[in-house]
Amino acid sequence: MRSPVVKSCCVLFLILFLSRHYSVSATKKILNPKKPSKRFILYYHDILFDGNDVANATSAATANATKLGNTDFGKLVVFDDPMTKDQHLLSHPVARAQGFYFYDMKTTYNAWFAYTLVFNSSDYKGTLNIMGADMMREKARDLSIVGGTGDFFMTRGIVTFQTDTQEGTKYFRLKMDIKLYECY
Repeated sequence: MRSPVVKSCCVLFLILFLSRHYSVSATKKILNPKKPSKRFILYYHDILFDGNDVANATSAATANATKLGNTDFGKLVVFDDPMTKDQHLLSHPVARAQGFYFYDMKTTYNAWFAYTLVFNSSDYKGTLNIMGADMMREKARDLSIVGGTGDFFMTRGIVTFQTDTQEGTKYFRLKMDIKLYECY
């Protein structure tokens, strides 16, 4: 007859062996910020509707700014903006940026964006979902890519904004450096 210690050791060994054999191996993927899986640059063109340019406008304020400060605090803008591979507004769009931004600081210009890049071109099909704070006074600002569909299924990454040009409050163009780190 075996001793209880030997029985306990055999049972413990069996449990450890089976748990190790049938467990799902989870390894943490190390992401290198200098080496994204995919990287490309697009230009975002926004033409704010001013009451007269229905044919050309790509965005419209749906909530007016409050009187709290001089920074358009509280103003909400909905957009459907063309995305091009170059700086030219009239170039063929490779995607559409569809979503909204609102001004969320009373003391300086700052906006919070939430939008989807909708691709339907020969290069890509699918969407990228982007959100985050646009600290407008900074030269370069990072927003999060929090998911996607199609060619960008379950993607994560970073998009870096740089203001390329601005014409008052009517038109602005952003250079968007899109870096994807997890692509399935």
